[in-house]
Amino acid sequence: MDLALRITDYNSAVITAYLEPALAKRTSLFDEKHEVAFRLFNGFVEGYPQLVVDLYAQTLVIHDYTKAPLGHPQVVAEAVDFYKLELPWIKSAIVKIRHSETPEGRNGTLLLGKKRNHWIREHGVRYSVDLLMNRDASFYLDTRLLRQWLIENSAGKHVLNTFAYTSSLGVAAEAGGAAAVLHTDLNQNFLNVAKVSYTLNAFPLNKKRFQSGDFWVHMQRLKRAGDVFDLVILDPPFFSDTSKGTVDMAKNTTKLINKVRPLVADGGRIVAINNSLFYSGTDYMQALESLTSGGYVEIEQTIDVGDDFVASDAIQWITDPAPFNHSTKIAILKIRHNP
Repeated sequence: MDLALRITDYNSAVITAYLEPALAKRTSLFDEKHEVAFRLFNGFVEGYPQLVVDLYAQTLVIHDYTKAPLGHPQVVAEAVDFYKLELPWIKSAIVKIRHSETPEGRNGTLLLGKKRNHWIREHGVRYSVDLLMNRDASFYLDTRLLRQWLIENSAGKHVLNTFAYTSSLGVAAEAGGAAAVLHTDLNQNFLNVAKVSYTLNAFPLNKKRFQSGDFWVHMQRLKRAGDVFDLVILDPPFFSDTSKGTVDMAKNTTKLINKVRPLVADGGRIVAINNSLFYSGTDYMQALESLTSGGYVEIEQTIDVGDDFVASDAIQWITDPAPFNHSTKIAILKIRHNP
């Protein structure tokens, strides 16, 4: 069978031919209690770019990327039927239609079951999720290995989590024994999800450490106050524009890093993430290397994205992410004030 068929050539055997081998590659990621979350099928790198399927505990989240406002319901239905047969413990399914003309269509519709999962467990930590909150399901699965790194490297640290969103990275730092974590984001609703994660894990909840506001203003305020952190997490969106400043991950990576550098203690670290599909790994590394002259910044290591996102040996990237293994490019920078 030629798997390179167009969407108009669709039939049920075609979608099964893609989903079966993808599922076989991920058997080691399942857990007995069905509480974990990962990408079940990444059509962008597994030959069928109209479809992406994520698993959040016992809820399927199906992303329909068909270039039509109504998506392709037949493909979605066949995918749900396939997983119901192969994973009979699945209790619900949500479809998110990327090109829908309505926010509800893009954020998701429950099409199987009556209840969706509201939390998942990863590396022993519980994370609150609101799968219908946003187009992206409120939790970024591609940073799983970074959360593991944070759990292993945050003990005793004072951590600043910028662009926190629902704060899974900050929660991982808290789980790793951080002395204190400050979560900042423009949207208070996202931070409220993070507070639920604290409750799920019985972490002490200090509401003053969940602060909403503009990034540029907030960082300046922290600088004026003389606040210093051992670890700063910098995970901005691809693009954001407010009256106080613009985030453009293809143009001002170094500007963002330099904005938080004064807040990092001598010997501290910045977790620098760039998720732009159109910004190559080479260009990102060159931008980071431009900061290293003088010995004040060191590129200490890079962190990969999990195999469930790169489950193919023949990926054709929009822009080559090498030396990173995915367009979500993660680097750990060590900061010195006296090189």
